[in-house]
Amino acid sequence: MTDPRSGGVKKSSGVNVLPIVAEIWARVRNNGDPITYLIAGFDGTSKTDVTVITKGEGGIEGCALNLPVNHACWGGCRLSSGRFVTFYYADEGTPTMQKG
Repeated sequence: MTDPRSGGVKKSSGVNVLPIVAEIWARVRNNGDPITYLIAGFDGTSKTDVTVITKGEGGIEGCALNLPVNHACWGGCRLSSGRFVTFYYADEGTPTMQKG
């Protein structure tokens, strides 16, 4: 990204977060909804489209049990205290290019 104050062209990362991610995140943020976590990652073999990998109940424990193997992901969780956490996760078997 080039700083627009320098007169350079501002470039996009090219990542496309699909609307379903925002919809599920709104549900996680809603205290009245049973969905308490969201895990998102690249859609199939796409290098640009981010979609929901899984969502569910169970708070941070349920989220941890559903983290994908060999796949980088991002997500968020509503804790029992009412606070929210977000994360990036990539296990040791995740390809280096995906980790970046």
